[in-house]
Amino acid sequence: MSAQSPRQTYLVDASVYIFRYYFALPPNWQSRSGYSTETVYGFTNFLLDLLARRPGRIACAFDESLGNCFRNEIYADYKCSRALPDEALAFQLAACREMSEVLGISGFASERYEADDILATLTRVCAETPGEAAPIVVTRDKDLGQLLDAGAASLWDFAANAYLDRTAIEAKFGVRPQQIADYLALVGDSIDDIPGVPGFGAKTAARLLGAFDTVEELIAAADQVPALGLRGGKGIAQKLADYAEQIRMSLKLARLCDSVPLNVTAGDLGWQPVDVDVAVALAEEFGLGRLGAKIRRTLEGLAAPVKDSETMEQA
Repeated sequence: MSAQSPRQTYLVDASVYIFRYYFALPPNWQSRSGYSTETVYGFTNFLLDLLARRPGRIACAFDESLGNCFRNEIYADYKCSRALPDEALAFQLAACREMSEVLGISGFASERYEADDILATLTRVCAETPGEAAPIVVTRDKDLGQLLDAGAASLWDFAANAYLDRTAIEAKFGVRPQQIADYLALVGDSIDDIPGVPGFGAKTAARLLGAFDTVEELIAAADQVPALGLRGGKGIAQKLADYAEQIRMSLKLARLCDSVPLNVTAGDLGWQPVDVDVAVALAEEFGLGRLGAKIRRTLEGLAAPVKDSETMEQA
């Protein structure tokens, strides 16, 4: 790439990392109001590390739709096993979003759509914008692999520094990225309470989707399944017939929505210059004074002009 190539775009699955730090870090930080803020410390430090790479675009997607998501209208028990955050966790969730905003990062959330849908929408917005770099989705959620067929360059698990492209997703699931939702419609997802088909495992789903592109095609041709040579083929065919409507419902739950009404363009996702003193002051309010120097160094570095050599390194 030339020195004029666009720098990287990071679309951050914020909640995944927020909960990682919530469970991983000891309660060594406390806000002036008395709440523990170890999660805020970990998430803020993570964002600073991303910003230090000087991305061309960066945005965070937050989850605020538990119990209110449009998927709950499709299936009332969707994510029913997840408890609402208590007051202490709710404080940290809100504080994490405040810190992202004061660091100049665009943040998005919805009471109707999930963070995954926001990421899908932002991916589409970037993909439809001429000259924009294909976004890197910063996440630990391999289910977002379906975005690799929607314009994303890769998934990046920041904590493990591991990139997943189409080949890696196919190796993990045994299906193509565009079939991830169909795969989940068959095997279900206990984390999100997606039912799937009882008794269907990963190998069965992969074999079926290797022969048929979509679950709709599979359901329509269920009588052909015994000829695939799968063990218990007749029983599998019968289950496809018996659970056809549940499969279709599960597909609706697993498929990402890329039309969240965010009313943004790719240009709106650029880092926004901020008041460094305000950012440091908010960090101190949350008991993160030890991050003050790093915040100042990172934000002042971002405000400096980009050198051609830095642009080439990003490319």
